[in-house]
Amino acid sequence: MAKNKTQTTDANVEDFIITFADTEQKKQDSFELIELMKSISGHEPKMHGTSIVGFGNYHYKYDSGHEGDAPLIGFSPRKSAISLYVFTGYLGHPEQEGLLKDLGKFKMGKACIYVNKLSDINQDVLKKLMKSTIEFLQTKYGKN
Repeated sequence: MAKNKTQTTDANVEDFIITFADTEQKKQDSFELIELMKSISGHEPKMHGTSIVGFGNYHYKYDSGHEGDAPLIGFSPRKSAISLYVFTGYLGHPEQEGLLKDLGKFKMGKACIYVNKLSDINQDVLKKLMKSTIEFLQTKYGKN
């Protein structure tokens, strides 16, 4: 079975942001996201793999037998956009689908949200999305 690429590492989060984020705006947004996600999750930031800043942890196991660990919420200041891992991706999660309508300017992936800059989205809605995601994941997979 393939090894999960997003395992928690001891890499320094601040060093990662400084070297990886390619614009001053992304660096500023990244440090703002760290404070926001830390306050919502109650967890310190940790590197997951080489490019994801994650908060908290949960262990998942799919019906296929694939299992692993992932952050409850997180982000990555990628070159094209900031990837926000704050959405469960489960269709039929009515609360989250409703929140997306009021989030602001973003693009959607399967289970992540892409934003150019933090000011493009409503941070109150982002906070609700994060809380909803954490609650959903802890209910589905248990608290770690």
